[in-house]
Amino acid sequence: MAKTVRNKVAWIVFVLLAIGIGLYPLFYLVTSGEFGLLLGKDEAIRANEVWRIAFYGHIIFGGLSLLSGWSQFSKKLRAKNLNLHRNLGKFYVISVLASGLCGIYLGIYATGGIIASVGFISLGIVWLFTTILAYLAVRKKDLTLHQGMMIYSYAACFAAVTLRIWLPILTIVFGEFLLAYKIVAWLCWVPNMIFAHLWVRRKGLTLA
Repeated sequence: MAKTVRNKVAWIVFVLLAIGIGLYPLFYLVTSGEFGLLLGKDEAIRANEVWRIAFYGHIIFGGLSLLSGWSQFSKKLRAKNLNLHRNLGKFYVISVLASGLCGIYLGIYATGGIIASVGFISLGIVWLFTTILAYLAVRKKDLTLHQGMMIYSYAACFAAVTLRIWLPILTIVFGEFLLAYKIVAWLCWVPNMIFAHLWVRRKGLTLA
Protein backbone atom coordinates (compact mmCIF):
# COMPACT_ATOMS: atom_id res chain seq x y z
CA MET A 1 0.00 0.00 0.00
CA ALA A 2 2.76 2.46 0.98
CA LYS A 3 4.68 1.61 -2.18
CA THR A 4 1.61 2.27 -4.30
CA VAL A 5 1.13 5.67 -2.66
CA ARG A 6 4.80 6.54 -3.20
CA ASN A 7 4.55 5.55 -6.85
CA LYS A 8 1.46 7.71 -7.35
CA VAL A 9 3.10 10.68 -5.64
CA ALA A 10 6.26 10.23 -7.72
CA TRP A 11 4.14 10.05 -10.89
CA ILE A 12 2.24 13.23 -10.00
CA VAL A 13 5.48 15.11 -9.22
CA PHE A 14 7.02 13.82 -12.46
CA VAL A 15 4.06 14.99 -14.55
CA LEU A 16 3.79 18.38 -12.82
CA LEU A 17 7.51 19.07 -13.33
CA ALA A 18 7.28 18.05 -17.01
CA ILE A 19 4.26 20.28 -17.60
CA GLY A 20 5.60 23.17 -15.54
CA ILE A 21 8.98 23.35 -17.31
CA GLY A 22 7.32 22.45 -20.61
CA LEU A 23 5.30 25.66 -20.35
CA TYR A 24 8.34 27.71 -19.24
CA PRO A 25 9.21 28.87 -22.81
CA LEU A 26 5.96 30.86 -22.80
CA PHE A 27 7.69 33.41 -20.56
CA TYR A 28 10.16 34.11 -23.38
CA LEU A 29 7.29 34.68 -25.81
CA VAL A 30 5.15 36.94 -23.63
CA THR A 31 7.90 38.91 -21.87
CA SER A 32 9.07 42.07 -23.56
CA GLY A 33 12.82 42.52 -23.72
CA GLU A 34 15.50 40.02 -22.76
CA PHE A 35 14.65 37.34 -20.21
CA GLY A 36 16.26 34.46 -18.35
CA LEU A 37 19.27 32.87 -20.04
CA LEU A 38 19.27 35.55 -22.73
CA LEU A 39 20.51 38.04 -20.15
CA GLY A 40 23.75 36.10 -19.74
CA LYS A 41 24.63 36.18 -23.45
CA ASP A 42 26.88 38.70 -25.16
CA GLU A 43 25.11 41.31 -27.23
CA ALA A 44 26.85 40.06 -30.38
CA ILE A 45 25.44 36.56 -29.90
CA ARG A 46 21.95 37.86 -29.12
CA ALA A 47 22.10 39.93 -32.30
CA ASN A 48 22.93 36.85 -34.39
CA GLU A 49 19.71 35.98 -36.22
CA VAL A 50 20.65 32.32 -36.75
CA TRP A 51 21.47 31.94 -33.05
CA ARG A 52 18.14 33.51 -32.04
CA ILE A 53 16.19 31.21 -34.36
CA ALA A 54 18.04 28.22 -32.90
CA PHE A 55 17.43 29.47 -29.36
CA TYR A 56 13.69 29.88 -29.77
CA GLY A 57 13.47 26.67 -31.77
CA HIS A 58 15.27 24.81 -29.01
CA ILE A 59 13.17 26.09 -26.10
CA ILE A 60 9.80 25.95 -27.90
CA PHE A 61 10.20 22.45 -29.33
CA GLY A 62 11.97 21.35 -26.15
CA GLY A 63 8.93 22.49 -24.18
CA LEU A 64 6.64 20.61 -26.57
CA SER A 65 8.83 17.51 -26.11
CA LEU A 66 8.40 17.70 -22.34
CA LEU A 67 4.64 18.30 -22.64
CA SER A 68 4.05 15.38 -25.00
CA GLY A 69 6.74 12.92 -23.86
CA TRP A 70 5.51 12.14 -20.36
CA SER A 71 2.25 10.76 -21.79
CA GLN A 72 4.19 7.95 -23.46
CA PHE A 73 4.71 6.38 -20.05
CA SER A 74 1.01 6.33 -19.16
CA LYS A 75 -0.23 2.74 -19.27
CA LYS A 76 -3.83 3.96 -19.04
CA LEU A 77 -3.43 6.11 -22.13
CA ARG A 78 -1.91 3.26 -24.15
CA ALA A 79 -4.69 0.91 -23.07
CA LYS A 80 -7.59 3.32 -23.66
CA ASN A 81 -6.42 5.18 -26.75
CA LEU A 82 -3.54 3.59 -28.63
CA ASN A 83 -3.92 5.95 -31.60
CA LEU A 84 -3.52 8.99 -29.35
CA HIS A 85 -0.45 7.37 -27.81
CA ARG A 86 1.03 6.86 -31.27
CA ASN A 87 0.21 10.37 -32.48
CA LEU A 88 1.68 11.95 -29.35
CA GLY A 89 4.74 9.77 -29.87
CA LYS A 90 5.17 11.02 -33.42
CA PHE A 91 4.72 14.60 -32.21
CA TYR A 92 7.36 13.98 -29.55
CA VAL A 93 9.85 12.63 -32.10
CA ILE A 94 9.37 15.63 -34.41
CA SER A 95 9.75 18.03 -31.49
CA VAL A 96 12.93 16.28 -30.31
CA LEU A 97 14.49 16.41 -33.77
CA ALA A 98 13.86 20.16 -34.00
CA SER A 99 14.92 20.97 -30.43
CA GLY A 100 17.87 18.58 -30.42
CA LEU A 101 19.41 19.92 -33.62
CA CYS A 102 18.97 23.51 -32.42
CA GLY A 103 20.44 22.52 -29.05
CA ILE A 104 23.59 21.07 -30.61
CA TYR A 105 24.12 24.30 -32.54
CA LEU A 106 23.55 26.38 -29.39
CA GLY A 107 26.03 24.19 -27.52
CA ILE A 108 28.83 25.68 -29.61
CA TYR A 109 28.09 29.06 -28.01
CA ALA A 110 27.36 27.77 -24.50
CA THR A 111 28.26 29.99 -21.57
CA GLY A 112 31.24 28.49 -19.75
CA GLY A 113 33.44 27.61 -22.70
CA ILE A 114 34.52 24.17 -23.89
CA ILE A 115 33.45 22.27 -20.77
CA ALA A 116 29.86 23.47 -21.00
CA SER A 117 29.84 23.21 -24.80
CA VAL A 118 30.89 19.55 -24.82
CA GLY A 119 28.37 18.78 -22.09
CA PHE A 120 25.40 20.29 -23.89
CA ILE A 121 26.44 19.04 -27.33
CA SER A 122 26.81 15.52 -25.90
CA LEU A 123 23.34 15.81 -24.39
CA GLY A 124 21.91 16.83 -27.75
CA ILE A 125 23.57 13.90 -29.53
CA VAL A 126 22.37 11.39 -26.91
CA TRP A 127 18.85 12.81 -27.04
CA LEU A 128 18.66 12.59 -30.84
CA PHE A 129 20.30 9.15 -30.99
CA THR A 130 18.03 7.49 -28.42
CA THR A 131 14.89 9.10 -29.87
CA ILE A 132 15.69 8.00 -33.41
CA LEU A 133 16.44 4.47 -32.18
CA ALA A 134 13.13 4.42 -30.30
CA TYR A 135 11.25 5.47 -33.43
CA LEU A 136 13.03 2.99 -35.71
CA ALA A 137 12.44 0.21 -33.17
CA VAL A 138 8.67 0.75 -33.03
CA ARG A 139 8.56 0.87 -36.83
CA LYS A 140 10.15 -2.60 -36.78
CA LYS A 141 7.68 -3.63 -34.04
CA ASP A 142 10.54 -4.20 -31.59
CA LEU A 143 8.61 -2.96 -28.56
CA THR A 144 11.28 -3.94 -26.06
CA LEU A 145 13.93 -1.80 -27.74
CA HIS A 146 11.37 0.95 -28.30
CA GLN A 147 10.40 1.13 -24.63
CA GLY A 148 13.99 1.05 -23.48
CA MET A 149 15.12 3.80 -25.84
CA MET A 150 12.12 5.94 -24.94
CA ILE A 151 13.17 5.77 -21.30
CA TYR A 152 16.66 6.97 -22.26
CA SER A 153 15.23 9.59 -24.62
CA TYR A 154 12.92 11.15 -22.07
CA ALA A 155 15.64 10.99 -19.41
CA ALA A 156 17.69 13.19 -21.73
CA CYS A 157 14.65 15.41 -22.37
CA PHE A 158 14.10 15.74 -18.62
CA ALA A 159 17.49 17.45 -18.39
CA ALA A 160 15.53 20.67 -18.96
CA VAL A 161 13.89 20.04 -15.60
CA THR A 162 16.93 18.87 -13.66
CA LEU A 163 19.01 21.77 -14.99
CA ARG A 164 16.58 24.23 -13.43
CA ILE A 165 16.69 22.34 -10.16
CA TRP A 166 20.47 22.00 -9.95
CA LEU A 167 21.55 25.40 -11.30
CA PRO A 168 20.25 27.60 -8.45
CA ILE A 169 21.48 25.09 -5.87
CA LEU A 170 24.99 24.96 -7.35
CA THR A 171 25.08 28.74 -7.74
CA ILE A 172 24.33 29.13 -4.04
CA VAL A 173 26.83 26.42 -3.03
CA PHE A 174 29.73 27.77 -5.11
CA GLY A 175 28.69 31.42 -5.04
CA GLU A 176 29.48 31.66 -8.74
CA PHE A 177 27.12 31.21 -11.68
CA LEU A 178 29.80 30.40 -14.26
CA LEU A 179 31.25 27.46 -12.32
CA ALA A 180 27.76 26.22 -11.52
CA TYR A 181 26.83 26.37 -15.21
CA LYS A 182 29.88 24.36 -16.27
CA ILE A 183 28.97 21.64 -13.77
CA VAL A 184 25.27 21.65 -14.58
CA ALA A 185 26.04 21.15 -18.29
CA TRP A 186 26.87 17.57 -17.27
CA LEU A 187 24.96 17.16 -14.01
CA CYS A 188 21.62 17.95 -15.64
CA TRP A 189 21.70 14.81 -17.80
CA VAL A 190 24.36 12.25 -16.82
CA PRO A 191 22.59 11.20 -13.57
CA ASN A 192 19.35 11.05 -15.56
CA MET A 193 20.90 8.54 -17.94
CA ILE A 194 22.22 6.47 -15.03
CA PHE A 195 18.71 6.44 -13.56
CA ALA A 196 17.33 5.45 -16.98
CA HIS A 197 19.82 2.58 -17.19
CA LEU A 198 18.75 1.29 -13.78
CA TRP A 199 15.09 1.63 -14.77
CA VAL A 200 15.65 -0.28 -18.02
CA ARG A 201 17.44 -3.07 -16.14
CA ARG A 202 14.69 -3.22 -13.50
CA LYS A 203 12.04 -3.59 -16.20
CA GLY A 204 14.08 -6.36 -17.80
CA LEU A 205 14.31 -4.62 -21.17
CA THR A 206 17.13 -6.30 -23.09
CA LEU A 207 18.42 -3.78 -25.60
CA ALA A 208 21.07 -5.90 -27.29
